[in-house]
Amino acid sequence: MKPIQTDQAPAAIGPYSQATSTGGFLFISGQLGLDPASGAMADGIEAQTRRALQNLVAILQAAGLGPQHVLKATVYVANMDDFALVNNLYAEVFAPPYPAREVVQAARLPKNALVEISAIAAAP
Repeated sequence: MKPIQTDQAPAAIGPYSQATSTGGFLFISGQLGLDPASGAMADGIEAQTRRALQNLVAILQAAGLGPQHVLKATVYVANMDDFALVNNLYAEVFAPPYPAREVVQAARLPKNALVEISAIAAAP
């Protein structure tokens, strides 16, 4: 297993890696709407979703991949009423054929985030 690390995404806030790579697969830990430079949480669901997606893409790029290599994503939202907005922002990053995905409402996310996104990607 090889850890993947980039300064373009927030450092892990616990005993885990931003991502790990093995056997041609990349497993990206859940990304919040944290600014990697300041560590501050973006304000509101739209800004947090955009930042979480930017963090995810930065980790993909650190591994030499892009959104087109994502096979599966998991999206956690604090409020399912935000589904449509999150879905529209997600569609700005991912193009057909879209990754497999689920969206789950979580009672509480780390740092009281409004959204968290993780992914599994494969190298071509």
